[in-house]
Amino acid sequence: MSTELYKRHRPQSFKDLVGQEDAIKVLAKMGKGGGIPHSIMLTGPSGCGKTTIARILQKKLKCHVGDFKEINASESRGIDMVRGIKETMGLAPMNAGGVRIYLVDECHAMTKDAQNSFLKILEDTPNHVYFMLCTTDPQKLLATIKTRCTEIKVKALSQANADVLLQSTCKKEGVVISEDVSEAIYEASIIDGGKLASSRKLMVVLNSVIGLDTEEGQLKAIAQNDMKAAAFELCKVMIYNPRATWSDVAKVLANIEEDPESIRYMVLGAANSLLLKGGKMSIRAYSVIVAFRDNFYDSKKAGLTAACYEVVNGLAE
Repeated sequence: MSTELYKRHRPQSFKDLVGQEDAIKVLAKMGKGGGIPHSIMLTGPSGCGKTTIARILQKKLKCHVGDFKEINASESRGIDMVRGIKETMGLAPMNAGGVRIYLVDECHAMTKDAQNSFLKILEDTPNHVYFMLCTTDPQKLLATIKTRCTEIKVKALSQANADVLLQSTCKKEGVVISEDVSEAIYEASIIDGGKLASSRKLMVVLNSVIGLDTEEGQLKAIAQNDMKAAAFELCKVMIYNPRATWSDVAKVLANIEEDPESIRYMVLGAANSLLLKGGKMSIRAYSVIVAFRDNFYDSKKAGLTAACYEVVNGLAE
């Protein structure tokens, strides 16, 4: 029972997926028509089911676990990653008449050279090979890659769907939570400054309250798991406090343990909203957008720290 909750209750079939009716309908039509395309692009917010759908398709296509290759393009971004695929995709599947599947997560992080090389693979894919590209930023991919893939859009959860997922998971776990705790879990799981929640974040936050006896303790644990709180603190000190010093910002950064790239998205969302409203904070909001516009895949926490330093010291141009 030590496995993370989101892994323990990962959907094993399309009927288990909550809030993805549109994606399921598209996939069902494919199954009844000419079959699953050899190049699929799963797009949508982080933590909302893209890789889960890919794993369900693995079962549908009867792909042996040894022929299912997961690659994180944010870690292996260059042409060597593509070269590795080229060298192995011609190998026969472990099962006679089986298939090989390459799941490329965060595919938008591939370099331009890697994308051009990958395009050639998509143009000449063997019949036994399937590519499933997962991305939160499809606009960063070459248009020619996107046109060679069938897009499946994955959505974040509405509050109603989030409640369904929470209640079904609590029932399986034998856990009872109050309405206030359920609401707090949903609020802590909202992404991109909207009102839709990440299913993975929802499960991570729920996991933090299991085993806690009091509602007060559960609400405190939820607050500690709320990544938006970290992003908000960063925005508050960088944007809303023009007198903030680097020491003030450094104190906030020292307590941030969340993924820097996720923090970047949230900070950008807050700065963008502020800039669109206009007013005296517009210039500061603009400087945040400039400093945070490049990803932190390679630089990680150091990139986040440098971006904040640029804003506070007026170096963003």
